[in-house]
Amino acid sequence: MISSTATYALRAVVYLAGHPGRYVNRAEISAATQVPHEYLLKVLQQLDVADLVESRRGPGGGYRLRRTADEITALDVVQAVDMIPRIATCPLGITSHEQLCPLHQLLDNASRLVEQAFGQTAIADLMPGKRSRTCDFPRRNLTP
Repeated sequence: MISSTATYALRAVVYLAGHPGRYVNRAEISAATQVPHEYLLKVLQQLDVADLVESRRGPGGGYRLRRTADEITALDVVQAVDMIPRIATCPLGITSHEQLCPLHQLLDNASRLVEQAFGQTAIADLMPGKRSRTCDFPRRNLTP
């Protein structure tokens, strides 16, 4: 449904949301989210370019969210590093431009619904404690 890069970005942003206002170093984020350290650097750089996180070098530095977890959507994060896949050509090879074939329409509708769901979901909604049960990821507590 979404790429590993987008999943890693969501993990990192949810983790940072659990530490509002605090700069968190990359090693801590990597360990808590199980995102490879070097790959996390690439993801965090993309999130920084998209103005979702900010970074600070030196002692006490690291990364933090630029906005609150209520102001950032899952779609914002995914689109910062990747796109939700859309079908550009008919999977059956039909070249009519009048309307999509039923299979193409189904796939396009599914992608649109995923995009809508991500767009309507704030990062705050993804944080542990928002639901009565959560999975065991990340293995560390996300609260400050």
